[in-house]
Amino acid sequence: MIAKRLFDLFWASLGLVVLSPLFLVVAVWIKLDSAGPVFFRQTRIGRFEKTFRIYKFRTMVADAEKKGIQLTAGKDPRITRSGEFLRRTKIDELPQLINVIKGEMSLVGPRPEVPKYVEYYPDETKKVIFSLRPGITDYAAILFRNENEILDGAEDPEGTYLKQILPEKIALYLKYAKERTLWLDFRLILGTIFPNMSTAGLSS
Repeated sequence: MIAKRLFDLFWASLGLVVLSPLFLVVAVWIKLDSAGPVFFRQTRIGRFEKTFRIYKFRTMVADAEKKGIQLTAGKDPRITRSGEFLRRTKIDELPQLINVIKGEMSLVGPRPEVPKYVEYYPDETKKVIFSLRPGITDYAAILFRNENEILDGAEDPEGTYLKQILPEKIALYLKYAKERTLWLDFRLILGTIFPNMSTAGLSS
């Protein structure tokens, strides 16, 4: 765990320095595109089931959570023009490097969920999943990279998420918890940057 924390600190700090010009460009674009803050902060459940505020670039209109569910599906009208691009490229997730440096997240680990959906986690899985820092990426983040497109065709997006997608995610969180190594973290990061990498090959 100490080695993983040092790995996270090194790469997250380097990432923030290297990506700072991109952050500036994105911040200006968001402000010009729609009214509201540059960053979106949301309560998530982290290690030991403690809550924290996750950072993302804002991709939806201000107060979007008051105008719909906590999931997005397909062409959600709440998504801004800049937000559509930021979501598709996953650039909106980059501010979570701040959460990594703060010790609230890891580069790789189970994705942090909102409190509402954590209530649907089976009790026997919580001890394992929440013994780890949540991550920016993992098996589930790669497999469900286009989750909003999957939910787009569902009559009940939230029901589909809870009954079909969330159980698969939980199984993948447990898979990571069982297999985790720094080498696996490195390969999952590569699999996130290069989506054409096979997730099946990552587990070998």
